[in-house]
Amino acid sequence: MTDGTFAQEVLAASSSQPVLVDAWAEWCGPCRMIAPALDQLAAESNGRYKIAKLNVDENPVIAQQFNIRSIPTLLIFKNGKLVDQILGAQPKQAIAARLAAHC
Repeated sequence: MTDGTFAQEVLAASSSQPVLVDAWAEWCGPCRMIAPALDQLAAESNGRYKIAKLNVDENPVIAQQFNIRSIPTLLIFKNGKLVDQILGAQPKQAIAARLAAHC
């Protein structure tokens, strides 16, 4: 996802399907640590939610808009609105539980 596609992919999403946005960067060790868990969650979603990645170095507009100061930051949107935020590396089960609360 990019600054240019964010509004269409997240804010204008017409379904009630939650979208988890992973704000990350290439150089971020904790971001690389949680990447496999996010890939697993995406594979297990069965259409209940969507997971998208936003490289904050390449897309500073969205990072600034949502005041992302540290990474990884996971933003959960539902019906185009920010409904939850997870800061730092978390285990897969913790991310899944927070995401499930919005499904």
